[in-house]
Amino acid sequence: MPENSSPTSRTRVIREAERAVYDRTVAYQILDQGLVCHVGFVADGQPFVIPTSYGRKKDDLYIHGSAASRMLRTLDQGVPVCITVTLLDGLVLARSIFNHSMNYRSVVVLGTAVAVTDPQEKLQALRILSEHILSGRWDEVRQPNERELKATLVMRLPIEEFSAKVRQGPPVDDADDYAFPTWAGVIPLEMVAGEPISDPKLDRKRATPEYAKRYARRP
Repeated sequence: MPENSSPTSRTRVIREAERAVYDRTVAYQILDQGLVCHVGFVADGQPFVIPTSYGRKKDDLYIHGSAASRMLRTLDQGVPVCITVTLLDGLVLARSIFNHSMNYRSVVVLGTAVAVTDPQEKLQALRILSEHILSGRWDEVRQPNERELKATLVMRLPIEEFSAKVRQGPPVDDADDYAFPTWAGVIPLEMVAGEPISDPKLDRKRATPEYAKRYARRP
């Protein structure tokens, strides 16, 4: 796939167009740092937006869940889907309440998802989903058995029609407001992992793995 995406009528950013990014590398950095996506679809005339985990491999997004999931069963019918991921980087406090904002990075992906039916690809997709959340964990835990795989539906969405939107930097006030006597600036925000808490039923001799003690979300 080309590194840059030509925006379509559906993905072209209209509001705050200067924040639009159609570069695939930037979009993938946002996707790879995020943990939760929101899946938008319509079922029986009712719009739904469902949060869920996801994973990416090259130019494909994967989501999964119970085979009985309304969301996944609906997507499996070939309905259009919209998947979004947003990273919040800071609160932007301007001198005017009207010009307050947020620093953020977001991605919107549109398309049609397809079910992963090949057993090997399905297992690989589940590994991708696991490694996206916590790299190194998959190899240390029990692998899904046949019953669990049968009860799980995995959907693949090609990342073909997408756009990103990024806001960075200090507040932007109206010229007359720069003399207004109040503090203005940015409050940075980031996700910080706490100290791992062992399962009460865990063997006390079992040490906490380094990937848990040093967990962090990075671009």
